[in-house]
Amino acid sequence: MTPEDFAALLAPEGRALLDSLRDYDPAQELAVATRLRREHPAELVSAALGQARLRQRAVAKFGAEDAFRMYFTPGGGEMATRASVASYRAERLAALGVRSVADLCCGIGGDALALARLGIWVLAVDHDPLTAAVARANAEALGLADLIEVREADVTEVDTSGHDAVFIDPARRGGRGRIFDPESYSPPLSWAVETARAAQYAAIKIAPGIPHEAVPAEAEAEWISDQGDVKEAVLWFGTAPGTVRATLLPGPRGLHTADPLPDPEAGPVGRWLYEPDGAVIRAHLVAEVAERLDGRLIDPTIAYITADELRETPYATAYEITDVLPFGLKKLKALLRERGVGILTVKKRGSAIEPEELRKKVKPQGPNSATVFLTRVAGAPSMLIGAPAVPPAGAPAATPGR
Repeated sequence: MTPEDFAALLAPEGRALLDSLRDYDPAQELAVATRLRREHPAELVSAALGQARLRQRAVAKFGAEDAFRMYFTPGGGEMATRASVASYRAERLAALGVRSVADLCCGIGGDALALARLGIWVLAVDHDPLTAAVARANAEALGLADLIEVREADVTEVDTSGHDAVFIDPARRGGRGRIFDPESYSPPLSWAVETARAAQYAAIKIAPGIPHEAVPAEAEAEWISDQGDVKEAVLWFGTAPGTVRATLLPGPRGLHTADPLPDPEAGPVGRWLYEPDGAVIRAHLVAEVAERLDGRLIDPTIAYITADELRETPYATAYEITDVLPFGLKKLKALLRERGVGILTVKKRGSAIEPEELRKKVKPQGPNSATVFLTRVAGAPSMLIGAPAVPPAGAPAATPGR
């Protein structure tokens, strides 16, 4: 899509055409395109169909009400912050008293929209002409144009000194896909950190796989998951230097500490197995969860917690374990057949076997369900079989977090 194609979508004919495609079936695209080209220019029809597909995909991230009013670029929707995460971050900034933010590398404007909805004034900057035009159109479409100024510029040349806070979302994808080296971000992480240090408050969105040793000493590092999926990490400046935080959405529910506990001891597998949320694992706060559960690890190198008593916790999913076996496909296949297991959930940590490969080999059949964990116990390849725990009434809660 060119800027000219996008401008045509914003004209009355383009808007009406796009609105008519809200519920269209992409599987019928050829027939739909043929019909529409009888009444509209071919270039406009192509642009509208492409935008309609992007809107449908964006519903999962932005919700139907916003997604079908917004505009997207092919990569912009993928890279944009999920609305729930953007709203949470905007609320953190608002709680700090922030009233204006320089949003650098704003993309299609997802974070700017969340900030503006809290009454925060936003300077949204992106160097790409089409992306900036899309961000501007989104501010207008959602009635937030009075609070969002979109500027097409090189973010490294923007003066941010007049703003209460800076938010930076460096591009982490290139021509060859995802970028893992923070210094290959655009702009590099080192530039983002220097810019953040000069601000009263700042937040830098980064990939959740960033090594802890790459976190600046004066930053707070936060890992965020949404409905169990780790979405991103954020480096905060001006908040709590040296703190690590795991935040779980919806909620939010969070663990944080500036003095992490040492790794818990490993011990025998008990009746209950806890799978910590990914944000907890990324933040290296498994020991904090284990302490609250009075638990231990099943192996010094594996982030599964085991305990002899069931306790409720938002920071891990509990399973009741019925069998702990050395790894062996024949043994597993025989056990599943004996128990009539046809619905098999396969989880792995510390195993080279892929879940789909295992399912094909054991061929589960029957009316019952089970969960198998492919992992290591005390260094040995093992299989743990069980099912999601059902907390009994009155089950003790985990010790409150710190």
